[in-house]
Amino acid sequence: MSAPVTSGRLSTMQAALVVARRDFGAILLSRTFFFFLLGPLFPLIVGLAAGSVTQKAEQAAARPVLGLAMTTKDADAMVAAGNALRPQLGDAAPDMTVIGTVRPGESFDAARALTDSHGNIAAVLTGSLASPRLTGTEGQIAAWQGPVSLIAARASDANPQALPKVGLSATATSTASERHGQMRTAQGGQMLLFLLTMMLAGMVLSNLVEEKANKIIEVLAAAIPMDAVFYGKLFAMLGVSLVGISVWGACFGGLALLGRDALGGMAVPAVGWPAFVALGVAYFAMAYLLLGSVFLTIGSMASTVREVQTISMPVSMSQLMIFFFATYAAAQPGSMVSLAAEVIPFSSPFAMLARAAQDGSALPHVVAIAWQAMWVAIFVHFGSRLFRRRVLKSGAQGAARPKARAAA
Repeated sequence: MSAPVTSGRLSTMQAALVVARRDFGAILLSRTFFFFLLGPLFPLIVGLAAGSVTQKAEQAAARPVLGLAMTTKDADAMVAAGNALRPQLGDAAPDMTVIGTVRPGESFDAARALTDSHGNIAAVLTGSLASPRLTGTEGQIAAWQGPVSLIAARASDANPQALPKVGLSATATSTASERHGQMRTAQGGQMLLFLLTMMLAGMVLSNLVEEKANKIIEVLAAAIPMDAVFYGKLFAMLGVSLVGISVWGACFGGLALLGRDALGGMAVPAVGWPAFVALGVAYFAMAYLLLGSVFLTIGSMASTVREVQTISMPVSMSQLMIFFFATYAAAQPGSMVSLAAEVIPFSSPFAMLARAAQDGSALPHVVAIAWQAMWVAIFVHFGSRLFRRRVLKSGAQGAARPKARAAA
């Protein structure tokens, strides 16, 4: 009894893995891969120049707030006096909000309030108008000691001319300082993600144009689905990129250890460093696949290198604007701007990586990665259909020609 005959045709994912393995091995073993590893030297210059952009975005973050935990009468008097003295004090005047009310003689745990508060509380003022006490980080309470003394004197009805002595209680950290450090971590992760994506995603485009000129792409398209060809090339270039990132990480790891004092402002992200690094890899993969799928679509419309440069320039500039948008949104967590950046496919990886530094919730990242993967599939399918129509001329007429030749 003869064995059943099978068509032997690979599925889309199996064919994609075959193409990915072919391209991955060819690129990794080529002589040009060594020069590719030298690529980060040039983006470093761009990163230094773009430092001013992140600094401006950092300044857009919310101002630190002084929390008041006093009797209702004293708290209201402090707020009124602060508003009255704001023209004279200018930027030195703290923004005040009541976080708790106490009865006369009742104590308040200011140190715990600093760590438990969800706002941008940098210090807490307790005590009375005659004997106020500031609790917070050492630098912040030292800066506010003078303005608080003036405001308390203005708020006092007994003797407005006498400046009360403000007691200081320094703590290791506060909500404001922690949020400030996490903001720096978020912006650093976004900058690194952007530089790596922009530097590496172009390889997909150059590889497609080269094989398109050599007619290799047409041979592949005749054997396997075009979607599989696109997926295979994306996966292969992503694998090559991850190998390069691993080499760069090992080389620059020693430099990072030597310059760890300069990284003191990089606070521990809300999800923790291991999860933040893992999410960074996942969001780099998503950002790379999203941009790479667009570049593959561009490659289907370009015939020469000059056309590639002309068509891809608007995409590259748009990606730069998307990065600025995501950086601006990171400074406003929980706002509509931040939500829009997390939903838009191309800005979503950058916005969600910043969210990982500022919010410890894990479920939003699962949803975001699934959302981004769906858009990768949409863009790949659209690009492959466009490639078949423009380059391979497939369709009703294209399918009829081989039959006509066979009949002849």
